[in-house]
Amino acid sequence: MNTLLEVRSGPAYYACKANVLENLEVKLSKGNIRKVLVIHGRKSWEVTEPFFPSLENIETIFFTYGGECSDPEIERVKKAALEHGADALIGIGGGKLLDLAKSAGNSLQKEIILIPTLASTCAAWTPLSVIYDDNGSYVRYDIHEKGTWMLLIEPGILLNSPINYLRAGIGDTLAKWYEGNALAEKLATKSVCIELAHLAARQCQEVLLTYGEEALADLEKGKWTDALHRVIETNIITSGLVGGFGGQYLRVAGAHSIHNGMTSITQAHHLLHGEKVAYGILVQLVLEGKFSEIKQLLPIYQVLKLPMTLLDIGLTVEHKAELQQIAAHSVKEGEDIHLLFPDINKEKVEAAMENLEILTNHASPS
Repeated sequence: MNTLLEVRSGPAYYACKANVLENLEVKLSKGNIRKVLVIHGRKSWEVTEPFFPSLENIETIFFTYGGECSDPEIERVKKAALEHGADALIGIGGGKLLDLAKSAGNSLQKEIILIPTLASTCAAWTPLSVIYDDNGSYVRYDIHEKGTWMLLIEPGILLNSPINYLRAGIGDTLAKWYEGNALAEKLATKSVCIELAHLAARQCQEVLLTYGEEALADLEKGKWTDALHRVIETNIITSGLVGGFGGQYLRVAGAHSIHNGMTSITQAHHLLHGEKVAYGILVQLVLEGKFSEIKQLLPIYQVLKLPMTLLDIGLTVEHKAELQQIAAHSVKEGEDIHLLFPDINKEKVEAAMENLEILTNHASPS
């Protein structure tokens, strides 16, 4: 395999510390920014407003997003930025909102500042946006030419985040190892950058299996601890480095394609991105025949409360039509599952989900 790739390592500036936003105006001014469009959701602004400084000499326009990173929503943001003459876009929120800010900012060639309110994906780090339709079904992902200018993490904001989003982040980030390692195993040789990405993927798994349970407990108590800090930065930074240095060779594979298939059914819409990906990891491992790894993971999934059965995703084995729909969407042309399994088809995916059900029901406590 040709391992020539383009590296987009991450933001130009990153900081995670208490009151990190206090110097925002100084940094914007140094970058000759005079007017900003602040993109936010209702809940994300509620938790961020107490920490967001008054920008005395920089005009600020606030924009409330509609809930999806979709093509129509990207156009709405671009229109608002152009109408107000914004020099930069500030995205405040979770993964979809940050992806929205990156898409609009890159299209307009404006500077982008991201302030995550959740640690549920690597969206704050990676120069990539996942695009959905307005109903929440996966469409594609876009890789941007330019990375984010600034990523600013305020611990006080993330301490107010719901625990299920951190849990979902753990699920999404665990996939960096199980997808990345499976892809790396297929490479005859690895460039230095791919080796770095592979090491980062391994680090994701090691940190999350070591500190994941403790971090979830600490967040529930509202305590900023070393374990919580490690897990948050692993979900955002280390996870982002896998795709940043590994590109298409280590970024995503089977687990994310299963996620994409799951977005096509309404029964799974209650699950967060990383929860769907976590289930996808297990399906991918069945397809690989790595049953010993599944047995190692199932007790961890139980402790972390990650989805591992059809019931967890809102289905049973009787939902044949839905299982077939997930399988069909996960193997569509262009899906990254084909990188791992060139001869994959919907029948194999459906069978893997049914086989996983047998394994997980056998592993579940009676």
